[in-house]
Amino acid sequence: MGKKSNKKGSESTSASSEELLNTLGDFTSKENWDKFFTIRGNDDSFEWYAEWSQLRGPLLSLLPPPSSSPHPQILVPGCGNSRLSEILYDAGFPAITNIDFSKVVISDMLRRNLRDRPVMKWRVMDMTAMQFMDETFEAVLDKGGLDALMEPELGPKLGDQYLSEVKRILKSGGKFICLTLAESHVLALLFAKFRFGWNMSVHAIPQKSSSKPSLQTFMVVAGKENSSILHQIASLFNHSSLGCNGNQGMQDVLQPFKHAGSREAIGIHEALEKENQIRREYLNGSDILYSLEDLQLGAKGDLTKLSQGRRFELTLGGQGGSRFSYKAALLDAQEDFGPFIYNCGVFLVPKTRAREWLFSSEEGQWMVVESSKAARLIMVLLDTSHDNISMDDIQKDLSPLVKILAPGEDNNGTQIPFMMASDGIKQRNIVHEVTSSLTGPITVEDVAYENSDPDVSRLWPSEELKFRRLVFQRTQGLVQSEALLIKDELFHKTVSETDRNKASSSSKSKRKGNKKRNDDSINQLKVYHGYLASSYHMGIISGFILISSYLESIVSTAKTVRAVVIGLGAGLLPMFLHGCMPFLDIEVVELDPMMLKLARDHFAFMQDKHLKVHVADGIQFVRDINNSLAADEASVVDRNDDASSDTKCPLSGSCNASNAENGVSTKIDVLIIDVDSSDSSSGMTCPAADFVDESFLLTVRDTLSEQGLFIVNLVSRSQAIKDKVVSRMKTIFSHLFCLQLEEDVNLVLFGLCSESCIKDDCFPTAAIQLEKLLKFDRPEISLSILDATKKIRCLK
Repeated sequence: MGKKSNKKGSESTSASSEELLNTLGDFTSKENWDKFFTIRGNDDSFEWYAEWSQLRGPLLSLLPPPSSSPHPQILVPGCGNSRLSEILYDAGFPAITNIDFSKVVISDMLRRNLRDRPVMKWRVMDMTAMQFMDETFEAVLDKGGLDALMEPELGPKLGDQYLSEVKRILKSGGKFICLTLAESHVLALLFAKFRFGWNMSVHAIPQKSSSKPSLQTFMVVAGKENSSILHQIASLFNHSSLGCNGNQGMQDVLQPFKHAGSREAIGIHEALEKENQIRREYLNGSDILYSLEDLQLGAKGDLTKLSQGRRFELTLGGQGGSRFSYKAALLDAQEDFGPFIYNCGVFLVPKTRAREWLFSSEEGQWMVVESSKAARLIMVLLDTSHDNISMDDIQKDLSPLVKILAPGEDNNGTQIPFMMASDGIKQRNIVHEVTSSLTGPITVEDVAYENSDPDVSRLWPSEELKFRRLVFQRTQGLVQSEALLIKDELFHKTVSETDRNKASSSSKSKRKGNKKRNDDSINQLKVYHGYLASSYHMGIISGFILISSYLESIVSTAKTVRAVVIGLGAGLLPMFLHGCMPFLDIEVVELDPMMLKLARDHFAFMQDKHLKVHVADGIQFVRDINNSLAADEASVVDRNDDASSDTKCPLSGSCNASNAENGVSTKIDVLIIDVDSSDSSSGMTCPAADFVDESFLLTVRDTLSEQGLFIVNLVSRSQAIKDKVVSRMKTIFSHLFCLQLEEDVNLVLFGLCSESCIKDDCFPTAAIQLEKLLKFDRPEISLSILDATKKIRCLK
């Protein structure tokens, strides 16, 4: 460890203790050092950390033999007035260059050595901006220089600049020998800067025998290689033998002049293990964030050339001329993604969409690359640190950084295009914002799209279409519910004459009192429940074709069909079903009571005797029904123990109605799962994983009636996840169908328990049956449902 030389005279001690105390408050100040060396004088050397007797063995073993020809070029940055260079010169190493930014000390050392050591060089120079050619030295010997630059209060900037210079001026095969106190913040920078293409080792300098406690000095050695290979750091000392004070820091080298508060430092062995773990993860291909400097050193190969299928994550900015820092991913497209429009492009992902699977997973990112038509795509994920910063400022800040990463000619100044994830909204109006303890922040908004769906435009050709959307902030890229808004005047044109008569049956005096209010509200927008804006909702209803014969038989006997929808959302699907299939008894299960309030207040949701909401856990709700069914079945068996088996009524099919009248639980005819997952990073946005878990699917199968239909809305951009869910459902249900809508990530799956099943050639007849069952104010709406039935395909 650094200590004050025993050669100092008694006069300097008595005269300057207090004055010295005030000179080195900032180890990076040239003026402070000039004053320090002026006070100490020409002949009063100050030895940082360790003396020659301690350094001789380890140091000489690292340097080329003195007899080498030509003599190895050695640089000693921040030399001060240490005698280390003089001793090395006398030991046979004459080609030594010493630099320091203090003119005072360089002048003193030049005068002291001019006669006896004429070949040794002394130069006034800033070690963070050295004036040497690249690859000048075989060795750089740092004795406390890095530690002096790394004052925690000042941050790593100066240390980072200095180490970059060291790497530049060292020859291939050369060594950086750094004597340090090994404080945690110093080691963190040192290890990170010398990861790729450097062979590192750490040595402990033997301590002098003394009754007084001393500070432990370490020697970190980094050897420069031609390759970009990543090595583990070798620890060449016995950890258990260290007598190191865990609180040692730079200020302690001035003892007894100055007593600084102790700084907690991580143990050297912990720092080594942490860094080596990082290096192991790099070698294992883990998604580690590379620095731009790592990449320029070849950590991921030659970036000036495209490498098909290459992908890695990195950090950009945060130092030097960049105002902000960013997390990014670089992806070189596969050949079959071509032809390419851009050689290199940048894709900005807003903070609100950064956690979506499409942008946060490797598989999703490749999809973005393919659609971008860029041979190399740099995907930048914005976060909260970029709030309140304009896109123009972000692009200006990023432009010089991404140019460094551009391949070939783009690296020479070709303009790189910036792209951004967009929702295509022309106009947005926030209607309501609320935070739920279960769901988190929720937004109700009215929007107008830049491009309207042509099918909807044909139904309302004279209107600028607006939609009311329900958005969970936890998955902002996914619209939870979307309703069409139409003017009150148009709304009344769509209701039946009977409804209008009911609405006008109040007294003349009451109508007169309300006349002005009705005139004022005639142009107000209202949610229209006769249309489903979400194509996958139409897809869900198209699946009813699979049991259309069963539904027709139930309706013909004036009975009702029990339907359970798990997931209320804004209540649009249940309200639509309620309107177009009046024979359904619909129960909606919703975990969050806030959703019911929002559906009522902002989406005109209403309950009645055929549409009810249970605020409960959906999975537990189904299990409770199953348990109740099992208990009722056991009770029926007990009551009919002596009766013949043909008098028993199975708890399925058309017996549901009679069972309900007798107080017996009924099985579910249609079960729809339409819930989102709170963990979008899992790769499955809908439903939550528990809803497609094997144990729950088995419960569903046991709870469905003999002709029952199970429908689940699966949202995932991962084909592997879809395949896994499909495979699981195939093992549980007798028959499995699916509907994949074009340009839609939703895969709607339909499971059937019945051994018999609709055949392909029966679909036209079944479509006619379904069309007769559907009741619409606008018959054209049924066309989209019937069109979807043609895309249903059998998986089992």
